[in-house]
Amino acid sequence: MRDPYQILGVARGANEAEIKKAFRRRAKELHPDRNQDDPKAKDRFAELNGAYEILGDEAKRKQFDRGEIDGEGKPRFQGFEGMGGGGRGGRAGNGGFEFHFGQGGSPFGRGGAGAGGGGSAEAGFDPSDIFSSLFGEASRRARGKAEPQKPPEQAFIIEVPLAQVVNGGARRVKLPNGREVEITIPEGVGDGKVMRLRGLGQTDPFSGETGDVLMTIKIKPDPRFTVDGNDLRTRVSVPLSKAVLGGPLHVPTLTGAVEMTIPPMTGTAKQFRLRGKGLKGEKGVVGDLFVAIDIEMPASDAELTALMKARTE
Repeated sequence: MRDPYQILGVARGANEAEIKKAFRRRAKELHPDRNQDDPKAKDRFAELNGAYEILGDEAKRKQFDRGEIDGEGKPRFQGFEGMGGGGRGGRAGNGGFEFHFGQGGSPFGRGGAGAGGGGSAEAGFDPSDIFSSLFGEASRRARGKAEPQKPPEQAFIIEVPLAQVVNGGARRVKLPNGREVEITIPEGVGDGKVMRLRGLGQTDPFSGETGDVLMTIKIKPDPRFTVDGNDLRTRVSVPLSKAVLGGPLHVPTLTGAVEMTIPPMTGTAKQFRLRGKGLKGEKGVVGDLFVAIDIEMPASDAELTALMKARTE
């Protein structure tokens, strides 16, 4: 494996921020998703992650700089030397010990206990192979975990006034990650509709990939109306005299009050339909507004009371 500093393209004296910045830049360039036609893209990306695993960790970086580990994070076994010249693994003249690598790179040799024999070890046994296997497998697992993935989706619910559902429009919202953005509420959006806001979610610190946000529309209740599919229903209070004699009546709609005329002798069982004053549904179909009448009785009216008594008799 090449020098991690060369892979990231930074100097040996680079600080933590410079290393992280270089890694993010290189991760975007080498990400397999952006190099699908390159069969070696995954290998280069894995090599980049392995380099950052070392230089991005202060302890491992110091180990690498001291020569204790190599570019893959594996320990470098260089043997142990005493201060004086000793025999073949025996005691040296100054009380130190000296070990020499055999042909296989082991301090114990591969076929005997020392440089000149004098004992036999298990044939083919090399402790360095064990260390290489252990640390190599740990390094491969770590690199596998470092493979950047798209961050998980975030979700939140936004309440939309019923009046805004009719025409839609711009709306400023605060996302789960604290970011404020302006989004557009679609005209005629339905209750429970889920909208995907691409690229506005969490950002992976390694690859720079950004996730999505799922926004669920919840229509805020309006005390004036009841939603019935694409239709709306409302109730309007009417004085007794107008219910008996008929006349103009102001009715609230989502786009402002309108005037309608009720006929004489209108009772509470009567409903009126205002076409096209409901909600827009699929394929542009617009619902209606149904108006029911609530007759208001006067608190006190002597003439009305006398009239009702006379009619009863």
